[in-house]
Amino acid sequence: MNLKDKVVVITGASKGIGKNISIALAKEGAITVLVSRNKKTLEKTHEEILSLGGKALAIPADISKEEEILNLFSKVKDQFGRLDILINNAATIITGKLVDFSLKDYDKMMQTNLRGLYICCQQALRIMLPQKSGYIINISSVAGFKGYAEQSAYTASKHGVMGITKSLAAEVYKDGIFVSAILPGGVDTELAWYARPDIDRSILISPQDIADTVLYLLRLSDTAWVDQIYIHRKTAQPF
Repeated sequence: MNLKDKVVVITGASKGIGKNISIALAKEGAITVLVSRNKKTLEKTHEEILSLGGKALAIPADISKEEEILNLFSKVKDQFGRLDILINNAATIITGKLVDFSLKDYDKMMQTNLRGLYICCQQALRIMLPQKSGYIINISSVAGFKGYAEQSAYTASKHGVMGITKSLAAEVYKDGIFVSAILPGGVDTELAWYARPDIDRSILISPQDIADTVLYLLRLSDTAWVDQIYIHRKTAQPF
């Protein structure tokens, strides 16, 4: 895919993986629609892309709130009239033993990691289906197929992301819309620092590796499509 002037929505774009993806796509000539609930850090990403000569629009939005998602996609449709790519990256994590875990924290994670992603897919499709083209990339996690102690709610949300990804991919590929998942292991971001404070940051995956993986997926020829890519640390056990 030639990314020049392609309209791309990236959630969780203000820092970490989302910021790296946004900058990488902007460097390829894409029009990046940057989404985050943190207005201050979002504007920094926006300014950095503009300083590089890239095209970007910052739209502050909390993906856990339906009305803000609807407003986001309404603005995209009104301003550009189309949507070529959606990168669902926004996520949060709260850890704790299941026996003590509060339903408030469980619901908070599900609202962003699963429900918010679901609504973003739904709204993107309402633009993409009439076009008969589009690509949705969901940033899942190794927790999308493995289980980790004290991460039951987060793991449930990421397993859910994979369920949505697999079902949606089967549902819309004949309409010219493709859906893939990237499943990283520990990435050097605030989320990983919180979840694994014991781990040596020097062995964590670089956020740029995830951005490069997004570019790999988007650069495949018209006859190729990848369902999912699992990326783990070099120090982690293979397979």
